[in-house]
Amino acid sequence: MRAALLYTIISAENKLLIEAAKARGLELERLADGELQLELTEPHTDYDAILQRSSSYARTLYTSFWFEQAGAFVCNPYRAHQLCGDKFLASTLLAKAGIPTPKTYGAFSPESATQAAAHLSFPLVTKPVFGSWARMVHKIQSREALEAELENREEMGHAFQKVYYLQEHIDKPGRDIRAFVVGNECIAAIYRNSTEKSGWITNTGRGGTASKCEVSDELGDLAVRAANVFGEGIYGVDMMESANGLVVHEVNHTTEFRNSVAPTGVDIPGRMIEYFVSAAKR
Repeated sequence: MRAALLYTIISAENKLLIEAAKARGLELERLADGELQLELTEPHTDYDAILQRSSSYARTLYTSFWFEQAGAFVCNPYRAHQLCGDKFLASTLLAKAGIPTPKTYGAFSPESATQAAAHLSFPLVTKPVFGSWARMVHKIQSREALEAELENREEMGHAFQKVYYLQEHIDKPGRDIRAFVVGNECIAAIYRNSTEKSGWITNTGRGGTASKCEVSDELGDLAVRAANVFGEGIYGVDMMESANGLVVHEVNHTTEFRNSVAPTGVDIPGRMIEYFVSAAKR
């Protein structure tokens, strides 16, 4: 099998995946998305399988689609990236599938966004429909703060910045949970703990810290059910502990894991590679 890791940069995660593949006898070739020249009118590739690890959402979508059309197995597939990467679509699908998720509204103008906020109590959370690392995620404490946020967003040039995503604020206990789903199994989970540096945001890329979270039957089942909404693959399922139990607020289609191997004691990149090889050979 000729396989490649498709990437934007060789991140810590990508190095771990390349090493895990090599340890299992697979030479995972490096394929930089910025160097690709893809013939759209006659897609063809010599690769049998692509492990999709692009950092850019746009490049992820286009390259996943192209390699699938060229006949390669792509993990995760185009559909998973498309739906997980758009919070508007993902929240809709999670709720429709019966996955407990925070109450969320979408709107397309400052006026309708303000009206939608009336269905939620302050504080509430606003997010861009596309994005990662909690960029532009804001906890809004009042109507005045919401008006300022909407005004700022209206000044932004991209049309998708003017798609408003408003979500109820979950009073979590200074942490949330990331669960790693590989195939149909939840292999590990961490608590992402807020710190003085990260504030109310728990993302480890923003200063949060990781500690082990035991995978209970409830947590594991919910993580797998949430991931399966988007099709079998490799996911990071983000959950919060609410007064009414666990709620899923996001499913990550190209999940980071470098800060999770040590606290969990699980060979996460190794499990990912084993699944990738197995799925590609089906």
